[in-house]
Amino acid sequence: MVKTVEPMTSGSIWKRITLFALPIFIGNLFQQMYNAVDSLIVGNFLGSNALAAVSSSGSLIFMMIGFFSGISIGASVIVARFFGAQDKENVHTAVHTTVAFGIVAGILMTVIGMTLSPQILRLMGTPENVMPESVTYLKVYFAGSVGFIMYNIFVGILQAVGDSRHPLYYLIASSVINLILDVVFIAFMHTGVGGAALATVISQFVSAGLCMIQLMRTKDCYRLQLSKIHFDPKILKQIFTIGLPSGVQNSITAFANLVVQSHINAFGSMAMAGCGAYSKIEGFAFLPITSFTMALTTFVSQNLGAKQYERTKKGAKFGILATVILAQTIGIIVFIFVPQMIAAFDSTPEVIEYGIVKGKTAALFFFLLAYSHSIAAIMRGAGRSIIPMFVMMAFWCVVRVTFLTITIPLTHSINMVFAVYPLTWALSSIAFFIYYKKADWMRQN
Repeated sequence: MVKTVEPMTSGSIWKRITLFALPIFIGNLFQQMYNAVDSLIVGNFLGSNALAAVSSSGSLIFMMIGFFSGISIGASVIVARFFGAQDKENVHTAVHTTVAFGIVAGILMTVIGMTLSPQILRLMGTPENVMPESVTYLKVYFAGSVGFIMYNIFVGILQAVGDSRHPLYYLIASSVINLILDVVFIAFMHTGVGGAALATVISQFVSAGLCMIQLMRTKDCYRLQLSKIHFDPKILKQIFTIGLPSGVQNSITAFANLVVQSHINAFGSMAMAGCGAYSKIEGFAFLPITSFTMALTTFVSQNLGAKQYERTKKGAKFGILATVILAQTIGIIVFIFVPQMIAAFDSTPEVIEYGIVKGKTAALFFFLLAYSHSIAAIMRGAGRSIIPMFVMMAFWCVVRVTFLTITIPLTHSINMVFAVYPLTWALSSIAFFIYYKKADWMRQN
């Protein structure tokens, strides 16, 4: 018998948030292994050019998928709000509308991604020696868009109702599959970077399928029934009202990162490989913070749905403090050990040097990034996702692009690319701090 999930509207605040965040962290750790294992195996078996091709694809992938993932955040907020209020009928409707959206979004993403990837890579200034492998990787990756988007949809629903354990189990299983397939496709079948992408696609479909089965087996109000999948206009409007700003924010921020990546590309494939390897390290390093912010969004959504305003405020304070302390502790560790970490991906001295410089520039400022993400998560949970959209668009997009457009031609230094990250993290944190202290963000919902 499948156990029902209890709302996060009662019990110890720090325990509920921490125990909810812990499986998310472990699950995200295994999910991050998808790309990290690809990069490790690609870098060691196929060389630096292949690693550069996989690494340079990350920003483009996030730009494409990030839009729909952002909208799925809106869907999970709506489900969590109804679940916290014990509005079972609307939970049921929201679940099936969300799944319907995911199916359509996955099909659109397949067409758009496979069609536009080569053109966008050229606009990014991807070097010719990396271009063929980059195109291959992206086309295979986007062919599996339905699996990626539906996984995000299903996990969003499960986490919205407070179930962070089952997504963890399924990610562990799919990560093992991904590792095995990576070795088989690349080391034994010699399929190149396309094999790395195919391994990730197959693994993601496995985890999506397992999540779907779990939703179909539950006896609770969020049970998925395939015959009930449809669009409810009222619910869909609410999902887009909250999720569209997050989707726009993800895509525009990713576009700005594409501009940043184009500047990195101009310094050659060694810079691409070194920065790409560091990005994988940073992705791992920031998983605890990401996990807490995801838990914060669910906690805030459910407790506002239950009109528990004081509990919401206390949970938000705990979440901010926990993420900032975690981020700075991890940042210090990365700062100290970044040379060894980069060398695990690629032993080429020039690649290691680029990765070290980027890590030494950014790692000690992780606390700023954590603060911005925490406030953004709280605002999304409160249904105020337009606030983080404007803040991050202003500083992580406009300021980043403007800064690089001015400084790179003057200095011809990749250090300017690295410096733009802590600079914009600081600016967004200041803006969020001012808004969070002054706005009555809870009682206006």
